[in-house]
Amino acid sequence: MGDSRPMYQRIADDLRRQIDEGALRVGARIPSRAELKRAYGASDQTVDRAVRVLKAAGYATGQFGRGVFVSDRAPIGALLRSTDTVDSPLAAGVTALVGELADHPEITWEAVSTPTVAPPGIAERLGVAQGERVMCTQYEYLADRRPLQLATSWEPLALTENTDVAYPERGPYARRGVRGRFAAIGVRVVRAREVVGSRPATGAEAEALGCSPGQCVTAVERTHYDADDRAVETSDTVVPGDRWRLEYVIPFGG
Repeated sequence: MGDSRPMYQRIADDLRRQIDEGALRVGARIPSRAELKRAYGASDQTVDRAVRVLKAAGYATGQFGRGVFVSDRAPIGALLRSTDTVDSPLAAGVTALVGELADHPEITWEAVSTPTVAPPGIAERLGVAQGERVMCTQYEYLADRRPLQLATSWEPLALTENTDVAYPERGPYARRGVRGRFAAIGVRVVRAREVVGSRPATGAEAEALGCSPGQCVTAVERTHYDADDRAVETSDTVVPGDRWRLEYVIPFGG
């Protein structure tokens, strides 16, 4: 039985196989359009589509005026998730790192907090009315000056406005994590729930993370709850799916 895959997919799969098997190594130039056309008897449009598939999967990166080159897809390390690290002082999600970054432990980040209104999905996660005022904090994390992850956090201003913790990165309780900050205003945070999924990167995410638009990212949706089961904070964290793993510690009592 003949191969039923579209020609562009056959070309992309063949190039991926060559990369996985080491015939095309990290940093090597992908054959040019003309070379791929001759090798596969395909049209310009077909080979261009195959290369776009390769880029979207994180296997290759284009360099303007030079060509397309094999990307480094080796995992950088793992983001550790546990009772302690999920609520680390890095409020929106960088926890602990292992792997390549063990020799570069310093993490830097930038954060911008803006009072705004809750969009529909965030309002639902927080259990508040659509359009209710929230504090939105956007984080960008770098490790050894390389993009590491993006995170966005939302907190109901009905709980924090006019307190010392209204801005997560300012004031006497800055960077103390959700539990530490809310404890300062008499709110006891007792649990967090995380939902992990994968999806294509948006254009803005790809630009910030240094990957290709459409490349797979790992998305972590996390919500903190107080003793009355009220959501007090929710966040979205995004990391390149092919470079990072999430590692969970699951403690057992007794």
